[in-house]
Amino acid sequence: MADTGTQPSALKREIGLFGATALGIGAIIGSGIFIVTGIVAGVSGPALFISILIAGVIAVFSAMSVAELGAYLPEEGGTYAYARNLISPFAGFIAGWIWIFSNIFVGAAVALGFAHYFAAIFPAVPVKIIAVVLCLVFIAINYVGLRESVLFNNLLVTAKVLILLFFVAFGLGFFSPGNFTPLAPEGSIGVLSGAALIFFAYTGFARVTLMAEEVKDPERNIPRSIYLALGISTGIYLLVSVVAIGLAGAPALAGSGSPLADAMGMTGSPGAVLVIALGAMIATASVLLTTILGISRIVFSMARGRDLPLLFGRVHSRFHTPHYAIAITGACMIAALLLADLTLVVSVSTFAMLVFYLIANIAALRLPREHRRYPSWVPAIGALSCIGLIAFLSPGSWIIGCIGLLIGGTWYYFRSH
Repeated sequence: MADTGTQPSALKREIGLFGATALGIGAIIGSGIFIVTGIVAGVSGPALFISILIAGVIAVFSAMSVAELGAYLPEEGGTYAYARNLISPFAGFIAGWIWIFSNIFVGAAVALGFAHYFAAIFPAVPVKIIAVVLCLVFIAINYVGLRESVLFNNLLVTAKVLILLFFVAFGLGFFSPGNFTPLAPEGSIGVLSGAALIFFAYTGFARVTLMAEEVKDPERNIPRSIYLALGISTGIYLLVSVVAIGLAGAPALAGSGSPLADAMGMTGSPGAVLVIALGAMIATASVLLTTILGISRIVFSMARGRDLPLLFGRVHSRFHTPHYAIAITGACMIAALLLADLTLVVSVSTFAMLVFYLIANIAALRLPREHRRYPSWVPAIGALSCIGLIAFLSPGSWIIGCIGLLIGGTWYYFRSH
């Protein structure tokens, strides 16, 4: 798929409000609700839904900061562009670097999650082969054009939302209120630790800002799409978490790598379990699609800002996509498949994304007064809440996250010198 002719200098605005909202929902609802729910249930107990609500409220403050930044500076790259323009080039680089660091491994874990669900239905196919093939397919979809990617994502998002609503509706008939006693066996520490982990399930709410130059009427559609995606996802999360606890109880979910399928298994309906397993595959597939979209756009934006090799900032003459950025990030994601571990990826990715949104909130504090949509205390609370959640993550995630930051800082130093 070689590019020929003159390289176009601009991306095409092809994403409307529905497509932008669907991209956000596709990035938010995925491996978090289908897989991480079990991990959080083991920490917060039946108070899982309270952890989800706390994480959602915290996400709202950062979302407000990102929304006003997106309206002020609708550039490809999201927080990378905001931090670069409003704080410093180094802050912008770190924001972009930590996002790439986090999401390459998230993409690898999501691909493996899909592969495990697929192998549960078709056990003859090796898990890693499935994961690699899935990555290759979605790299190709992103390569040939944004319009095709957005249309495919819309279909995936619609399907997985309907399946989660089926989980809620079907599961209510087997609901056991006794599973909520005691509500918080580990107390407030368990609930807050659960909120820190489940924040992983919200980290995609700003995905559309990474492609701001491809959104129609960005000053209006970016903020609206962020709020719509976050509100819809939070509502679905709360319903699903309450029904899951009511079906199986927190202890059963805590030891499961496929908690929603196991919860549905309590109904005694193999068909319903199959539907949920297919829903998990659809969810992880849509997250992988938007992850490749987002990472390639950050790499594209950083290359255009000369923080990464200029080659990655080229746009395909026919497909109008950052094809080199898509190819290299896809290759890194496939390489990371051998290193992916769900629990570690969740903790490290959450650490990295909290640093990412901390930088976004600081950038919002630096907005010129005439361009602020909200009082300055909104991004201040957003920044403090990000720091607060980091404190409830495991020390191992701090260490690995800081190593990632150190590698990025070292690269920036040598590049600038």
